[in-house]
Amino acid sequence: MRVLVGLVLAAMLFYGLVLAALALGQRRLIYPGAYQPPPPWDMPPGVEAVTLVTEDGERLHALWRPPLPGCGVVVTFHGNGSRPEPHAARFAAAPWLAAGWGMLAPAYRGYPGSTGQPSEDGLLRDGLAAIAAVAERAPGAPTLLHGHSLGAAVAVAVAGRVPHIGLFLEAPFDSLAHVVRLHVPLAPSWLLRDTYRSDRRIRVGTEPVLIVQGIDDPVVPVALARNLAAAAGPRARIDVIPGDHVSILGIRDRQAEALFGARVGSACARAAP
Repeated sequence: MRVLVGLVLAAMLFYGLVLAALALGQRRLIYPGAYQPPPPWDMPPGVEAVTLVTEDGERLHALWRPPLPGCGVVVTFHGNGSRPEPHAARFAAAPWLAAGWGMLAPAYRGYPGSTGQPSEDGLLRDGLAAIAAVAERAPGAPTLLHGHSLGAAVAVAVAGRVPHIGLFLEAPFDSLAHVVRLHVPLAPSWLLRDTYRSDRRIRVGTEPVLIVQGIDDPVVPVALARNLAAAAGPRARIDVIPGDHVSILGIRDRQAEALFGARVGSACARAAP
């Protein structure tokens, strides 16, 4: 009996230590790109580095390409282990470039080139700073909000605060709490400080939502993206395609540009090459 009691106490102690480690280090797991910077990426052609200042005084590294007159701007939010350069290169090239779109890609607070420490509230402030920068640099330009994975959650959060013409989401989840339950089933939900409840936030709004999800995604299962689409209602379209969490990026860009480009207006159609 004493051996059994000892084993139970040891297991409880170990579980408690694991929970303590998760509680203290969870943001290193949620935002790995801030603590383990990804490899360098060359500056995309036609794009300039700019600095955004958030409402609470953080300075964010960002990449900017202006739109043609009358055209829209894609504000793109990267994933938790990525950085803005790959998205900037993508949205500064075909088919977006040919249709006259501009692009703004910020690096979250705490990520390479930006000050501060990442958190859910902080990333929302970063997203709002990006929208303010677009309004200053391209007054009146229609804004499309794009995000990949965690960036999709940021895009959804920002969408509830600002005017926009739609949401283009790749590998999005319904809530970070749901992702954590799937990958760390023994972790209690109350432990999570940043929950990113996109399923609640996306219920508000009338703008179209395009969701692209890889059928073989080991990070965000298809069911979570479907849950988010269901929460958005009939304005959402989900396209489940072959691929994983990263390989799907950009696969549906032509369809996305056609969908959201139609909402920009005829002034851009005349300006684009």
